[in-house]
Amino acid sequence: MAIFLTVIQVISALFLICVVLLQSGKSAGLSGAIAGGADTFLSKSKGLDDKLAKMTKWVALVFVLLTFILNLI
Repeated sequence: MAIFLTVIQVISALFLICVVLLQSGKSAGLSGAIAGGADTFLSKSKGLDDKLAKMTKWVALVFVLLTFILNLI
């Protein structure tokens, strides 16, 4: 059982790394704060970045839960 959960955790870790690397970078600095705020306010469509952000949250949650479960075993 522990080996199976470890394999699932490694797969989720690799998937989490891929999802994070596929996301676009956020603008930094004062110019990025001004332009980025206008872009997020005016655009209402859900793009690939929104889907990747949601996927990152769920995969990270699975990874953390697997870590806790493996720690208890």
